[in-house]
Amino acid sequence: MGNSTPSLVFSSIFILLASFISTGAEAIGVCYGDRGDNLPNIIDVIKLYKSNDIGKIRIYSPNEAALDALKGSNIHVMLDIPSDQLQYLASSSAAKTWVQTYIQSRVQDVRFRYIAVGNEVFSTDPKNAPFVLPAMQSIYNALVEANLHEKIKVSTAIDTGLLDPARSFPPQAGSFNVAAYQFINPIVSFLAQIHSPLLANVYPYFAYANDPNIRLPYALFNSPPDGFVRDGSLVYDNLFTAMVDTLYAALEKSGGRDVSIVISETGWPSAGGKGATVENAGTYYNNLLNHVKSRKGTPKRPGKDSHVYLFAMFDENLKGPQEVEKHFGLFTPSKQPKYQLDFK
Repeated sequence: MGNSTPSLVFSSIFILLASFISTGAEAIGVCYGDRGDNLPNIIDVIKLYKSNDIGKIRIYSPNEAALDALKGSNIHVMLDIPSDQLQYLASSSAAKTWVQTYIQSRVQDVRFRYIAVGNEVFSTDPKNAPFVLPAMQSIYNALVEANLHEKIKVSTAIDTGLLDPARSFPPQAGSFNVAAYQFINPIVSFLAQIHSPLLANVYPYFAYANDPNIRLPYALFNSPPDGFVRDGSLVYDNLFTAMVDTLYAALEKSGGRDVSIVISETGWPSAGGKGATVENAGTYYNNLLNHVKSRKGTPKRPGKDSHVYLFAMFDENLKGPQEVEKHFGLFTPSKQPKYQLDFK
């Protein structure tokens, strides 16, 4: 820069900074599931993330090999606590040890962003449901003690099964199932208190596959104008934003008006079920990525950045019980891309 004029230097810095901010906001996450006996080693997996400019990863347990491979990668990490550990981690001392072991020991080299305390725990699950909130609170308190609570957000990942099916349409009618109130309402209240988002696994594919009234173009972001759904003054041209806004409506009714949503899983399979083709999956992913990059938000939350984790990095041949669950990979186990996607 020795010969650059001040205005050119300023201009260059501004462009660089704008590029950095844009890339950071638009970075797309991809979930790393490892239920396969033919998957690449974790070192190669992280290299694949980096070579494809995938800026965020979700891993479903504190896999130490994966955490070590992420050191220095600059990839943002969502780390799950498996449901079978919730009762143990409801203890403050156990949670403190867990945070020290997996987070504090690596926080200088690994960019932790979220801790998902349980994944898709059913409100009726007598073994795990009672411990979701206590475990969230214990993990959060351990992060506070380590002065990491502003940097790393604590939440839990739900699925849309917690919604009342009789009140899931139109979106503004969205509400959690009455039977789930005692489970989800205190969680929503805690998230509001600590300024953390709700993590939600949102799959237009399964809604489409299970409901003959949902048209494929609507599920794939390809609806013609006469296929748009109107909800008062709000207009929906795709199922994804309708499902997200149904969750927002449910959050509002449960006292979470200021709680945002991070999409912790979404995807479309390439085989094994109704509408599960490479063409449809590629269409869904590309249209979803375009939607995220547009920063349109949703009709209920216009202009709000969408934070999305695609499921999943690889086809996983040990998943089940449905055949379709084996075919959600963006890449084959041989690391070949199934679709042409731009993750930046």
